[in-house]
Amino acid sequence: MSNPPAEKSSCIFCNIVNKLEDTEILFEDDQVCVFRDIKPASKFHILTIPKRHIEDCKSLTSADKELVQHMLTVAQDLLQKNNLSLEDARLGYHWPPFRSVHHLHLHAIAPESEMGFISRMVFKRDSFWFVSPDYVASRL
Repeated sequence: MSNPPAEKSSCIFCNIVNKLEDTEILFEDDQVCVFRDIKPASKFHILTIPKRHIEDCKSLTSADKELVQHMLTVAQDLLQKNNLSLEDARLGYHWPPFRSVHHLHLHAIAPESEMGFISRMVFKRDSFWFVSPDYVASRL
């Protein structure tokens, strides 16, 4: 017996996970899904999201430590598979309330050195609105 088709959600990322949007999936496994950002901040800009709906960084619990680490590992692996340097990449999460989509997502942007001024502000390292994967992990 097959599962019934997924219902459209008000969450665009849940719709992408459930293949209800025409989005190219770059990688997926049982925990995460990866696709390109629709407004790239550099040549390579991907989002790694959990398949399970998690509102944002503040909704994470200590039970999510492995998931958060897995998201980071997947994003770093994709950067390397695309011949991009981890040293010239910016990875991070928007910190609530500074996010446009209410589904946890890790940005991986490279090359960081080619980001424009506005992108550098929107994705400003260790700011009130954009935090590192290490910062998120430290709060779990």
